[in-house]
Amino acid sequence: MTVSEFFMPAHNILGPGALDQAMAQLPRLGFKQALIVTDAMLAKLGLADTVAAKLAEQGIESALFDGVHPNPTVADVNAGLEKLHACKADLVISLGGGSSHDCAKGIALVAVNGGEIADYEGLDKSPKPQLPLLAINTTAGTASEMTRFTIITDQERHVKMAIVDRHVTPFLSVNDSDLMEGMPASLTAATGMDALTHAVEAYVSTAATPLTDASAVKAISLIGEYLPVAVREPGNKQAREMMAYAQFLAGMAFNNASLGYVHAMAHQLGGFYNLPHGVCNALLLPHVEAFNMQVAAGRLGEVGALLGAANADLAGLDVISAIMKLADIVGIPRSLRELGVKREDFTTLAQNALKDVCGFTNPVQTDLAGIIGIFEAAFDERVAPAGDAPAPVEATA
Repeated sequence: MTVSEFFMPAHNILGPGALDQAMAQLPRLGFKQALIVTDAMLAKLGLADTVAAKLAEQGIESALFDGVHPNPTVADVNAGLEKLHACKADLVISLGGGSSHDCAKGIALVAVNGGEIADYEGLDKSPKPQLPLLAINTTAGTASEMTRFTIITDQERHVKMAIVDRHVTPFLSVNDSDLMEGMPASLTAATGMDALTHAVEAYVSTAATPLTDASAVKAISLIGEYLPVAVREPGNKQAREMMAYAQFLAGMAFNNASLGYVHAMAHQLGGFYNLPHGVCNALLLPHVEAFNMQVAAGRLGEVGALLGAANADLAGLDVISAIMKLADIVGIPRSLRELGVKREDFTTLAQNALKDVCGFTNPVQTDLAGIIGIFEAAFDERVAPAGDAPAPVEATA
């Protein structure tokens, strides 16, 4: 019997009206000045103003940094830090999806620990907890609002840095499904497939435990049932609420079991080509799991059964076909070629993927040729993988 850990942030509020409940708890914590970190679109839509007004009702002043890009960069973090120092904030509030949360984590971490955000790439590199961070989620996918994972793009190296550090976990996360009803179908699909990838990779991870398994299994079932509904009916309150729970459960799973080659490879695509993270995950997921069948066929078979039981359109399909069909149902592009990825970049992408901490818990470890082979499989239009998978270097149960 081995010892396992299960790490969670301190406080999480989920469901319709969660934002108001969270705001009501802030005065007793003594905050005076907040920095709201978000993107230009949410600021333009007035959501940042809504949060600022709710803060004012609680006696907390706020300043706005709305310079977060879809794949947040080192420059975004540095610009946010300047704003934070200027307003002397004692609280950071991230508003949006994974991009806003990741950027805010970077800002809050460096504000306390100093140096540059690149100093903290890797596992648990910071000596001190970040500035207090409240994460208000508006998408159902990344789970960055409650995890210890932060992804920041280094534009000079054209890579996404994976910062996995318990000190970047928000002290309070908010998943208010009322805030998610305005998400467009494409974003709903991409973030939903991101959540599915979190759950599947955690379930086959070498660090999986019964606790992470329980979270992943429930997340897979909910996503199979409710993601197509949320994409098709953006105003469906039940689908939005269930997807908010699903992505949170998937976050609980991978926050402890970590991930695998899908994320290690998707990070490189996002950093190199500035592509949407969820779309990259969705395209790579069936091909990486076809490779993982060498040692994880039993668990992946269970994933296929869960998807089939949750959604009649996926019933009777093997897991790889079920994942591909779900991606088709929600409108995910069908190939890396379609996204503008170039074959001549595969070697560089694969070299960087092998260094990504997310890949260390993939159930099968491979080499450069193996990763290139998976990129090749995802390059052309999706078809169920056939033939021999790339050869593993080291297999672990």
